[in-house]
Amino acid sequence: MAEGRSRTLLWVLIGGGAFFLFVLAVFSLVYLTLHAGGNDAGLSSFGDRIGVVDLDGVILSPHPVVDELKKFGDDSSIKAIILHVNSPGGGVAASEEIYREVKRLREEKKKRVVVSIETVGASGAFYVASASNKIYADKGSIVGSIGVIAEWVNYGDLLKWAKLKNVVIKTGEFKDTGNPARDLTPAEQAYMQSLIDNMFGQFIQAVADGRSLKYDDVKAIANGKVWTGEQALSMKLIDGVGDFETAVADTAKSVGIKGEPTLARPEKDRRTLLDLLTGDVSQYIPTQEKMMEQHVGFYYLWK
Repeated sequence: MAEGRSRTLLWVLIGGGAFFLFVLAVFSLVYLTLHAGGNDAGLSSFGDRIGVVDLDGVILSPHPVVDELKKFGDDSSIKAIILHVNSPGGGVAASEEIYREVKRLREEKKKRVVVSIETVGASGAFYVASASNKIYADKGSIVGSIGVIAEWVNYGDLLKWAKLKNVVIKTGEFKDTGNPARDLTPAEQAYMQSLIDNMFGQFIQAVADGRSLKYDDVKAIANGKVWTGEQALSMKLIDGVGDFETAVADTAKSVGIKGEPTLARPEKDRRTLLDLLTGDVSQYIPTQEKMMEQHVGFYYLWK
């Protein structure tokens, strides 16, 4: 009798597990189908289309934005690209890489690139936008913040309080510039300022070139301030006041697309519950190396 009950329980567990996996598979299939549909078309659609790439949040890496821009640049059915921006900027090098890709698309691929600024298009995000053919922003959008910033936490006093010492062995005077355990020396201060000034000049030149403005005129307003879209229009930092739909309609007209344009968005990697249960989740777990990372960063960032 006991053996019969054990077998029954085993079959119940096997059946229940199989049913659970079936439901999970169906759920994942439905989820992917719903999110792949809609009014926007994927990269596999045909006909004249406008590609839409999102530049959202703090720019910590040029990817996936650069990758998505390249895909649209190589697609002959994509007649123009709209960069939908909602970002306060981010890393200097990362912003510059996206900027260069926008310029490459315009100059080498002859693709029209239009920027539509939603809530924020500041600092590094505006650096990127300046490489485009045209910039739109809402009246209340935040635009500008032309400048560079570098900052870190100095915990030297905390070490003294805890009676701990920071030991550094180095090969040159400036090798540990920005060490968070001590203050900068006057020479290090001047060294860091020279780096920031150089990056600042690059930013000003990029905006001047992209917006067809004089370098000195851009420098005169490059004090870190932001402006509303309405103010930015009068300063020639944007080309028009309008929302995303306005940018789409204008872009479609400019490249000869008649009627309602088809928008194409890059296909995103979608992770299901099954992926998390069976796949590699190490990227979501903070490692000791990541937690101990301490270095000076330079940013085109509005804070």
